[in-house]
Amino acid sequence: MATQQKKTKPYLSTVIFGAISISFYVLLFSNETLVTDTYTKGGIYTLYPIGTVFLFSFIHGAFASNLLSLLGIEAKKK
Repeated sequence: MATQQKKTKPYLSTVIFGAISISFYVLLFSNETLVTDTYTKGGIYTLYPIGTVFLFSFIHGAFASNLLSLLGIEAKKK
């Protein structure tokens, strides 16, 4: 019989990634004109939107994962 480990809830991680996520969205939308002008230049500037998408995806994904764990929603174990 396997012993069950008590899993700690990720309160701090959820708050940190949530705050970072909100901060990034506020920065992005408050600088909408600069972002639009810079991201539509083409050339090497094409990397900016791609990098931004990866960054937002990672931060928001980490927040969402921690939030779901905090709420007790976990993937099924086979």
